[in-house]
Amino acid sequence: MTARSPWLVLGIVSSALFLIVVDMTVLYTALPTLTRDLDASATEKLWIVNVYSLVVAGLLPGAGALGDRYGHRRMFMIGLVIFGAASLAAGFAPSSALLIAARAGLAVGAAAMMPATLSIIRHTFDDPGQRALAIGIWAAVASGGAAFGPVIGGALLEHFHWGAVFLVNLPVVAVALVLAALLVPAGGAHGHHPFDPLGSAQILVGLVGMTLAIKEIAKPQPSAVVMVASALIGAAALALFLRRLRCHADPMIDLTLFRDPRFAGGVIGAVVSAAALLGVQLAITQRLQLVDGLSPLQAGLYILPVPLAAFVAGPVAGLMLARVAAGRLLAVALAVSGTGVLIYWLGLGHAGAELAGFAVLGAGIGAAMTAASSAIMLNAPANRAGMAASIEEVSYELGGAFGIAILGSLMAGIYSAAFLAAGRGFEAGAADSLDGALLLAPTLPPDQARRLLEIANGAFDQATGAVALAAAVALLGAALWVGRINRADRGRPQPA
Repeated sequence: MTARSPWLVLGIVSSALFLIVVDMTVLYTALPTLTRDLDASATEKLWIVNVYSLVVAGLLPGAGALGDRYGHRRMFMIGLVIFGAASLAAGFAPSSALLIAARAGLAVGAAAMMPATLSIIRHTFDDPGQRALAIGIWAAVASGGAAFGPVIGGALLEHFHWGAVFLVNLPVVAVALVLAALLVPAGGAHGHHPFDPLGSAQILVGLVGMTLAIKEIAKPQPSAVVMVASALIGAAALALFLRRLRCHADPMIDLTLFRDPRFAGGVIGAVVSAAALLGVQLAITQRLQLVDGLSPLQAGLYILPVPLAAFVAGPVAGLMLARVAAGRLLAVALAVSGTGVLIYWLGLGHAGAELAGFAVLGAGIGAAMTAASSAIMLNAPANRAGMAASIEEVSYELGGAFGIAILGSLMAGIYSAAFLAAGRGFEAGAADSLDGALLLAPTLPPDQARRLLEIANGAFDQATGAVALAAAVALLGAALWVGRINRADRGRPQPA
């Protein structure tokens, strides 16, 4: 592999990255069909979506350390093999439990690949300007791919069984595996970096425990025992993980990296932008299908301005980084993203305003992910590239997981409260989710069915509005926080 073909290497790792991020959101448009076919409960439905991000976030720090120790190309190829096998299992899963397990397997493969993609880019591009542009393209694929997931899922569901959203990964995995073996450089190994399986288990248990507690709060009849026990177990595991990092001679995550405010600001930007994007998309795609009656493909096409704007904004932001500090660009991009969500919230129900909000949101998210990735990767030492990449991608995955968990639980909680306030007398299943109301309606007399759907649709609109408003507040708050960091840190020299 010579330095004359770094863009080909970028194409190979970007194709794998596209699969990884698409799998975070490709099920959004498939959820109504999948729920009916597998008879999945509301809780199972959220776990089918959420287990992927949670397991990835838990395994990424260890995967980054393994890449630094044994080489990023090796981890990339191992991840491709695992991802392909899990895609095959998910495509033919006969039950919700097996699909959740297969999604966890997909997450293992994704966790092995994700730090490697960004580390390979850093080691492949020597020129700072080309590297910034390459990171911009990487971020555009990450943000645009996540936003493109519902479109791909909707297109496949028009003609195939829902399992096709996983089986479509197989040919891309096969081609990327061959090209990686032939063309991706094998450098980047630093044999002293440790892998800490106990630390990986602690962070995974911590994230799952906290997510279980959040989901329990949003149930119409939450269990105090489950909620408190999950929160305590999660908090204890995360506390043990942080203690282990502080005491370890060569920790899986070097906490001293966060002493650089530019690095810490990039992490905050990555978490909030991913949380807002995935949480809002989950609410919007469900509303388009369940309330507006669009098909999966129509719903995916309706939100197409988000990925299109992100694909354009990512590389443009990469080019701007030669003249604008990453922290300053990140603050502006987060503010633009929040403005886009506000436009959608204010125009809910009006197609023109919704589409305009999608375009502004996509542009802001694409630029924010480029700026956040650059702030993280370029403010870490080269021998910590895998660690920095894993932190960067943990930030996105953790943001996505918590965005789905928190905003998804907020959506479920607001829906249940609004339905119960207006729909007393209907079966409890209709208050649990809009899917339950749609299943109940055909069993009722026409007048009652019509009344049920009016109440349920109104409750879901309230829930969608609450999710959008919460996401906008989070984005604008993060923009102010990152902007303050940037002003306080203006005297520091910028990295090359």
